[in-house]
Amino acid sequence: MRRWFDEYLGAFAACGRGESDTSSLLAYYGVPLLVTTDDGFFALTTDDRVVAMVERQVEGMRAAAYDRTETLDSQLAILNRNSAVYRATFSRRRRDDSEIGRLTATYLITDGQLGLRISVLAVHGR
Repeated sequence: MRRWFDEYLGAFAACGRGESDTSSLLAYYGVPLLVTTDDGFFALTTDDRVVAMVERQVEGMRAAAYDRTETLDSQLAILNRNSAVYRATFSRRRRDDSEIGRLTATYLITDGQLGLRISVLAVHGR
């Protein structure tokens, strides 16, 4: 599961650098996708809504000259044969190694008909 999540981070970084289209991330996100942040709770029930949410993040990353994400801390807890919780703190970095920002998020990763997918994304408050 960690290997799969590292693949996801690589795909997300490629989108942040403008090397991939954000729709490619649908290979990692479940639909529906439940998202909770300080701004609210959202149930994204279509591919288009998931892509739109990711696109907003990616646009901000590109505007900040994003290069990569470093995982500062992470924990994986297997819940059962079909799901796990992954919690991590990330540092988003520019090419010059300066930090854009940090965030901590918790992901519910599920294994369904389409394989592993992020079904819940919970961004921790600041």
